[in-house]
Amino acid sequence: MPNPFLSHSGTARSSNTRRRSRRRLAALALAAAVVATAACEVQFVAPEGDAPLRYRDEVFTTVTKTEDVTYGWAWNQEQVEVTLKVDVYRPDGDTETKRPLLILVHGGSFKTGSKTSPELVDQANVFAKKGYVTASISYRLSKGGCLPVSAQCPTAILHAKHDALAAVRYFRANAGTYGIDTERIAITGSSAGAITAVNVAYGADDPGNSGTSDQPSTVRAATSLSGCAITTSPSAGEAPVLYLHGSADVVVQYQCAISSRDAALAAGLEANFTTLDGGGHVPYVAFRTTILDHTTNFLYWKLDLEHT
Repeated sequence: MPNPFLSHSGTARSSNTRRRSRRRLAALALAAAVVATAACEVQFVAPEGDAPLRYRDEVFTTVTKTEDVTYGWAWNQEQVEVTLKVDVYRPDGDTETKRPLLILVHGGSFKTGSKTSPELVDQANVFAKKGYVTASISYRLSKGGCLPVSAQCPTAILHAKHDALAAVRYFRANAGTYGIDTERIAITGSSAGAITAVNVAYGADDPGNSGTSDQPSTVRAATSLSGCAITTSPSAGEAPVLYLHGSADVVVQYQCAISSRDAALAAGLEANFTTLDGGGHVPYVAFRTTILDHTTNFLYWKLDLEHT
């Protein structure tokens, strides 16, 4: 391809011309960056429409919670069989039979925590009132966990991922029971749960065997509060992820989330980032409005809810 900065005779243009060309290139690069940023952040724009708008606003006032539904079984690192449970939240009085599903995964360094973690319960109710089915899961925990990092940590992370993928498959198999649209499944989590959510988005080709083996494990979107990609890496064609991360997080380092975002972009995926300025680890209370608004808008566009 001809060099646009050489004359037809092949000789270099004058230094002034070269400087103008460099300035033009810089301006074009800046414009491209602005366009790329705008395209990357379009999901943060709230959908238009008169209130209440389903999936954007809370259109239901009450929610029914079904506790301790079994979605699978698996062996933990101590060779004890664990029954995997999920709490399911559904809006009362809803007549829609194909609704988006949001799976929620708790934190706790892969050794503690539960599906009744306060920030998950809050999100489960908020999104159920918007018209979603929401599901907060338990998963296998490890005595060693990952804080501090132990020899059990990699296996604990893998077990959590496999269990969450089994939850995706369980709800696909039982979509009619819960009124779920199998093409609109997303996953979210905080801390260890956020790491799990990202690993589900980027690792459905390693499904594990925690239950319901005859269904796909893929999700359409994922969000991560104080998490990043650990033990997995993004590949072309995988789900978009929204990272929400405190800039002062010293548990799951802010840079880990930045690196995960950058790796996804390099793989040709959509990866979006919200910095919670000054926030520490899982700063849900301090940034609740931002987290809920960005998650709402991201899921609305990535699950294509305007066309439900």
